[in-house]
Amino acid sequence: MSGVGSDPATDPAVRRFLRSLQARDASPHTQRSYGTAIAAYLDWTTARGVDWRRPARTDLRAYVASLTPDHARSSVTQRLAAVRTFYRWAAREGLVDGDPWGSVVRPRLSSRLPRVLEMDDILRMLAVVDAELDTDGLSPLGVALALRDRALVETAYAAGLRISELAGAELASLDLARGELRIMGKGRKERVGLLGGPAIRSIRAYLEDGRPVLLERRHGDDLLPAELFLNHLGGPLGVRGLRYRLDRIRRLAGLPAGITPHTLRHSFATHLLDGGADLRVVQELLGHENLATTQIYTHVSPTRLRTAYRDAHPRARREPTP
Repeated sequence: MSGVGSDPATDPAVRRFLRSLQARDASPHTQRSYGTAIAAYLDWTTARGVDWRRPARTDLRAYVASLTPDHARSSVTQRLAAVRTFYRWAAREGLVDGDPWGSVVRPRLSSRLPRVLEMDDILRMLAVVDAELDTDGLSPLGVALALRDRALVETAYAAGLRISELAGAELASLDLARGELRIMGKGRKERVGLLGGPAIRSIRAYLEDGRPVLLERRHGDDLLPAELFLNHLGGPLGVRGLRYRLDRIRRLAGLPAGITPHTLRHSFATHLLDGGADLRVVQELLGHENLATTQIYTHVSPTRLRTAYRDAHPRARREPTP
């Protein structure tokens, strides 16, 4: 086992920990972010002359203090969560006696509520794409991209998908007759996303008149992509491309900055609750492991709260105006 003065990038404990993340099917993004956070922490302990296996409480407080001037609170929280996960793993492996961070006060994230779109906002996004489809002289490629973009918005909102799930959705997992899309979510857990009539019609139009045009633009004799949504060169539309296209639609619709693909997922959950859906049903549809994660949407659903208050409180109903 390496100690003080070791290179974090080559520390065998770090390499074993990252392999354990990979074995648990952690996403590549999670593996990268955890590796970066832990390497930065071990760099700091090495420069300070601290053995990471036996840091003093004063050392840990000093590390937190070194982060706070230069990093957002969310970034500090994520870095410390990665370091603490590393220590918990090391304790299970017998490399350390326990989690030294257990008694250290760490900065907490403010409970900021997620932004939610109104139904009119979603209709404005769809209207932008429809306007492009109505443009005279639109090229076959332009038609294909517009059909794809409409299917993207409809699918993201209808099924409440994460952007990674939207990018990874496969054609073979789609069942338009049943209105279902099988999704591989976090931790490689599979679930079924449900599609309503507008999403089914948009996807069908894209499959008939959009995706074939995009496939024709592939270079060489590459294998046909398994992914449902393709880019302008006939390859899979990745997360970055999805963000770009949806942000473009957001700007053209005149919606404020800060609305992201995840906002459609927040809106999906909130609108379901507003419509009377049970919280556990929403949990299942979102693919949340814990109900507590889903419960935040009870705080951003004013219609649901107002209805529950009116129906339950004995003096909630307004008296008629004389």
